[in-house]
Amino acid sequence: PTRNDMDAQKERRTAGLLTGLRSALGCGSSKSLQVSARMPSQITVSPAPDAARPEPAQLAASSKTSVATSRTDSAVEVGPGHKSPSPGLRPFLLHKSKAHDNPLVFSQRQPNAEGIQALAGAQSAEDITFVVLGASGDLAKKKIYPVLWSLFRDGLISKSVVLVGYARSSLTREKLLEHLLPYLKHTEEQEDLFQEFCSRIEYIAGTYDNAESFVALNKFLVEKEEDRHTKHSNRIYYLALPPSVFMPVTERIKMHCALKGPGWSRIIIEKPFGKDLDSSNELARHLERFFREDEIYRIDHYLGKEMVQNLITLRFANRIFMPLWNRDNIASVQIVFKEPFGTQGRGGYFDEFGIIRDVMQNHLLQILCLVAMDRPITTDPEDIRYEKVKVLRATKTLELNDLVLGQYVASNIPGNAESERGYCDDPTVPKGSKTATFATAVFSIKNERWDGVPFILRCGKALDSRKAEVRIQFKDVPGDIFGDLVRNELVIRVQPQEAVYLKLLVKKPGMEFGAAQTELDLSYSSRYKNVVMPDAYERLILDVTRGSQLHFVRSDELEEAWRIFTPVLHKLDRGEVTPIPYPFGSRGPDQSDEMIRSLGYRFTKYDWITRTPGEAPVPSSH
Repeated sequence: PTRNDMDAQKERRTAGLLTGLRSALGCGSSKSLQVSARMPSQITVSPAPDAARPEPAQLAASSKTSVATSRTDSAVEVGPGHKSPSPGLRPFLLHKSKAHDNPLVFSQRQPNAEGIQALAGAQSAEDITFVVLGASGDLAKKKIYPVLWSLFRDGLISKSVVLVGYARSSLTREKLLEHLLPYLKHTEEQEDLFQEFCSRIEYIAGTYDNAESFVALNKFLVEKEEDRHTKHSNRIYYLALPPSVFMPVTERIKMHCALKGPGWSRIIIEKPFGKDLDSSNELARHLERFFREDEIYRIDHYLGKEMVQNLITLRFANRIFMPLWNRDNIASVQIVFKEPFGTQGRGGYFDEFGIIRDVMQNHLLQILCLVAMDRPITTDPEDIRYEKVKVLRATKTLELNDLVLGQYVASNIPGNAESERGYCDDPTVPKGSKTATFATAVFSIKNERWDGVPFILRCGKALDSRKAEVRIQFKDVPGDIFGDLVRNELVIRVQPQEAVYLKLLVKKPGMEFGAAQTELDLSYSSRYKNVVMPDAYERLILDVTRGSQLHFVRSDELEEAWRIFTPVLHKLDRGEVTPIPYPFGSRGPDQSDEMIRSLGYRFTKYDWITRTPGEAPVPSSH
């Protein structure tokens, strides 16, 4: 076909898509849709007045909810006269308009007493009310409040911020502060600023299933916001809560705590986002009844880590990698997560989810997406998330023969008291549990770039070391003239001791003319000595205040991720597989290494010397 023919075909496809979108939204006029010419993911939806979102009272009154489950269905009908996009249309129906947001006030981050460098382009939205639901829990006191203190200290959130804790515990504001103080580190020079931060903390007790409690919460918030004497406020609700209360809490927030003005509201939800495809979709449908996609921030803290965020820059800002990043040059990709400790008294919680749901289906799969995705059109969050979804859609559903599962047993390592107990010896774990504490899984991505390249995800507890890394092994040198060369390998160390190093071959120093393995090493602790890396939660909560969803999980990403894992998870839930025992402190089951070898990975004995300033070099074997 000629270029004119192709352009005409494109116009017809666009017209058909617009028709489908209008139908999905109940829009009668083409003026209600704004379309960017760049990509389908850039379509902006501005519903016409007759398709306006119903008020909370209307939603509450709706007793009939019919759900279209097919991916090709145009809409999910929720209540009378209201339609919201089905899971299949979610990528195309994201609200890109910023009309509902207030202007952001920009503030440059200043170096703090610890020498943290200014964050380029950091923004802090004025007049934020930050509500921590589950304020008396471990996540709140160990992570959320310390991160809020860091952002406040460094000028990344407004000094007028109000921090409201909400929980069932009958605490006072003073008692909450007493619980928080051990985790809010500060210096003598920061004492005045710290006291100002503490003065911003409030607390109100209430239940999670009672409407009156949320009416009282909203009244409390309004009073505190009026004390600031500002025209409007913006609210962030952080759900540091068990998944069992996500739905009632989010519904009551929308029903009873909705802002009555021009400000925005955003909601942060912690994983797990369901236990399988059905429960995840149920939660997604519930959330989209009350919130737009751009108001929902599904947090996966691994997406806030320095080296995970670095993957996009490393891949697409360096010409040297671009022609190599494909099946013609790469033999295999490994993404590894290892912890040297067991469940540490959390066995009851862990047994409900297992290592696949706890680590692999979220943290490691997100890293896989960043490693495997094609270059996005821009660095716009939706362009990047669109490419991640493409990877997931090309990934085959996991099967039992793609897995090696293990469960740690006691090994009695001298000086390690925890090693004296296996997983099933934990009193909080059900007797005879078949829950895996170790998993190796191989994934196949059926697209032009990666067809035939195994993506190996490996994670476990009670192993021989603590680390998370990506290992990209390249293929053999064709026509090897040296004989038995080892392969090049690019390693991205996520934690600890962030680094990027490339294993390559050079001439052996001295009189011999042979090849020796060494590395090009970028160790962050050596190269960036005076830079303190922000905590992952610090980056992500800052992104929420800025309205950036780049490092958060979209609903269609979740749907595809659960599609990959759900069939095999159901088989494991039924006890169809007994995990292989492995000793506490080992590499995991031998069968894992055997499977990795069978996929073509070449193990080599190699010591990477980690260099921490002021300390002796430490070898790290691979």
